[in-house]
Amino acid sequence: MKGGELIIMQKKNVVEIVEELVQPVAEAKKLDLVDVEYVKEGNRWYLRIFIDKYGGVDLNDCQELSTVLSEILDKEDVVPHSYMLEVSSPGIERPLKKPEDYERFIGERVSVRTYSALNGQKKFTGQLIGFNGSEIEIKIEQGRVVIPLEKVSKANLSPEF
Repeated sequence: MKGGELIIMQKKNVVEIVEELVQPVAEAKKLDLVDVEYVKEGNRWYLRIFIDKYGGVDLNDCQELSTVLSEILDKEDVVPHSYMLEVSSPGIERPLKKPEDYERFIGERVSVRTYSALNGQKKFTGQLIGFNGSEIEIKIEQGRVVIPLEKVSKANLSPEF
């Protein structure tokens, strides 16, 4: 195994393990675990936990979860070297990762990218108008488009200003 492959495997394992550790803690605090990132920027590693809840998260939510997670992560020794732990809101362009996200944000403006072209395009922006568990439906300028979830490479809220 090459060094780059090992780093990718380690990153994936860290993210998966951290998700498993964070999920029950977040649920107990009535928070949604939106995403976990484990990335190297410059010479530092960052473990980023993105949380949300109805009405939005505040600094107290982030601080409380950070404190609890610091203790759990130190005890479990998941990350193989030093890192910076960051707990924050996903922001106004919140990613849509789970089926529950698509259900929750029906009616909102979204941007969706697909792995391959559908109707000659790979990027769709419009109002999320439906979700049936395996496909999302978006109202776009040209009409409506139905996108199977397995074809979605990236999706996020895309508010207009």
